[in-house]
Amino acid sequence: MLLKDNLLDSQHLAFFVTDADRSVKFYEQFGFEVILHKDVPMDAGTVRLRFMKFNHLTLELVELPGDAKKEIAARGDGHIDHIALDVKDVDKAYAELTAAGFKALEPEAPVFLSIWEKGTKYFTVRGPDGEKVEFSQIM
Repeated sequence: MLLKDNLLDSQHLAFFVTDADRSVKFYEQFGFEVILHKDVPMDAGTVRLRFMKFNHLTLELVELPGDAKKEIAARGDGHIDHIALDVKDVDKAYAELTAAGFKALEPEAPVFLSIWEKGTKYFTVRGPDGEKVEFSQIM
């Protein structure tokens, strides 16, 4: 079994949205509360991230800028981008999974982002039907 004693639980589901504020209001109706509100400047514009939680389920709402937002708006389905699994040690998980033949989608994996108080590190692999599975450690 891969990641024995390292895989903790599911961490979040990520949705691509076209209006983060509108999506927050939608999910608030069902009891979700914002636990992280972060705008991340990128070359193409600002990525707006909103993490919302209800009981054990955490949603990551991602509003991308520019053409990416237009592409997302044009979709009929396919707004769930990935499932994230929580690991104790992302570097150990990366080493184990790459040794087992998995390839990270990110060229410089694991990736560090300063979106939580102490940041997060993650990498993503593809499942057998092309689905994205992220392995993530909140630092």
